[in-house]
Order: sequence, then C-alpha cells, then structure tokens
Amino acid sequence: MSVHNIERLIFNIAHALLIPVLILVLAALAMVIIELGRLIVELQRRRKRNLVALDLTVVDIGDCLDRGDTPGALTLGHQMASSQSMDDTIERLIKLHAAPDSAMSADRVAKLLADFDYQSVRKLERTRILVRVGPALGLMGTLIPLSTGLAALARGNVAELSDDLRVAFSVTILGLLVGALAYAISLVRDRLYGEDLSDLEFLAAGLEPGAPSPRPEVSAVNTR
Repeated sequence: MSVHNIERLIFNIAHALLIPVLILVLAALAMVIIELGRLIVELQRRRKRNLVALDLTVVDIGDCLDRGDTPGALTLGHQMASSQSMDDTIERLIKLHAAPDSAMSADRVAKLLADFDYQSVRKLERTRILVRVGPALGLMGTLIPLSTGLAALARGNVAELSDDLRVAFSVTILGLLVGALAYAISLVRDRLYGEDLSDLEFLAAGLEPGAPSPRPEVSAVNTR
C-alpha cells in the first residue's frame, strides 16, 4: 500500500467520523442541560439548610431513639435529608443505632458514610467526564470539516469551504459550552455533596453511644 493510499484511508476514516461526532456533541449538550436542571432542583432542596435546625434535629432524633421511637426518628431523618441517597444513608444510620444487638459500631458507620461518598462521586463523574469530552468533541468537529474545506478550497469551491467553516466553528462553540457548564456544575455539586457528607458525619457522631446531646439555645433570629 502506497503512502498516498494510506493518507486517503486516514482521510476517509476521519471524514466518516463527522456525523457521529456531531451527534455526540448534541447528546453531550442535552446531557449537560439535563444535569443543569437537576442541579437547580438540588439547590432548591438545600435552600432552607440551617445549622441550628440541623443541631436540633440531631438532638430530637437521639431523644426519639432513647425512647424507643424509631418511626419518629425516621420521620425526623427524612426531613433532614436533601437527596434520596442521603435519605437512605440516614435511615440506615438510625436503624443501625436502634438495632437490639447494639450494632452501632465505628466500622459500620464508616462503611455507610464511605458508600454515600462513593455514590456522590458517581454523580459527579457524569459532569466531570463532560468537562473533558465536550471540548474534545468540539475540537474533532472543528478539524474534520476543516480538512474537507481545505480540499474544497484547492478545487476552488468557496461555497463548500464556507459551509465547512460554519459547521466547524459552530461545533467548537457547542463543545466549549458543554465543557464550561459541566465544569461549573461539578464545582457546585462538589460543595453540596461535601455539605451532605458533613451533615451525615454530624448525625453519626450525635448517635454514638454516650455522645453528649445538649439542646442548643435558639434565638428568634436563628429560627426564622
């Protein structure tokens, strides 16, 4: 096979990738818009997050468990949760504390918290991948039409060159937009999930046997 044939083969393969790349760019844009909508919902759920209310809720959960009122503790735990995964972890922590065999061990609590952290990382992976994939697809969608555009220019076909450049620059913009939005979503979610893990660690510490549970003084300003 001659060098010319190899170059022609590479060109044909690259040109055949144009349609899949365009489809993937549109799919990535749709995904990042969906993730942006999910982020807005997550922010709304955490809008009323209050440290004083959290402290009171942990104390009330401990009081319910001391009285043997597990359903009441679970109800308070559901109110404390800001996501389904956090709700499931709170429920497991409360049931672990309420188990008759005193199963509230440090290892089991650490395992529950670690599993929650892994679930948060999996959610973050969706947008973290788009941070790199979006610009990469945009670059591919830029270079592929440019190669055909240069070939059209060599033939003197300016109209085809104009169409290829329009596609190339449009795909570049979409790829950069996907990467920028995905990066912003990842940053905000990283903070939100860190706050959730901190709340779960606070709850786990408050449910430990022998842990002090003083009821904080709540002023009128803090309860608003």
